[in-house]
Amino acid sequence: MTDPNVFEPDWEHEMEPPFAVRAARVGARAGAIRLGATLYEIDPGGAVSPYHVHHANEEMLVVVAGHPSIRTPDGVRELDPGAVLAFPAGRDGAHRVFNDSDEPVRVLLISTMVFPEVAEHLDTGTLLAMTAPVQGKVFPHGTDVPVVDALLRAMTLGAERDLES
Repeated sequence: MTDPNVFEPDWEHEMEPPFAVRAARVGARAGAIRLGATLYEIDPGGAVSPYHVHHANEEMLVVVAGHPSIRTPDGVRELDPGAVLAFPAGRDGAHRVFNDSDEPVRVLLISTMVFPEVAEHLDTGTLLAMTAPVQGKVFPHGTDVPVVDALLRAMTLGAERDLES
């Protein structure tokens, strides 16, 4: 296998609008275990993800080519090639990377790979409980229950099953 190259990538995934993006997991292909690094090429009007925050992982963005836009708690702004931004875990690191320009843009997103992880889509209130890369459960807003209610239900079901044994 050849070393991954951010200037001549082998795209692994291509997503249609609203994403309109190609992706290559260059970190995994380079042999990284505790770091994730994905190269994205975003078509005009496309985006990498919804506005979100990670509660366990930190991310860093490197603009490889073009002028992507970024939404953070400070607002929306356009970035220049070579720009580097960090997104710490927690609400201060909320972000959305998208392409509001007329040309494709290329960004490299690097992250720690801490699992389990909880990510939150802030515009919808959706929670993602991730147990491994692309594994876990999604809880759309309104489907959640209070922690005590969930614990009581689990205790009740467990007790019922114990009696059946």
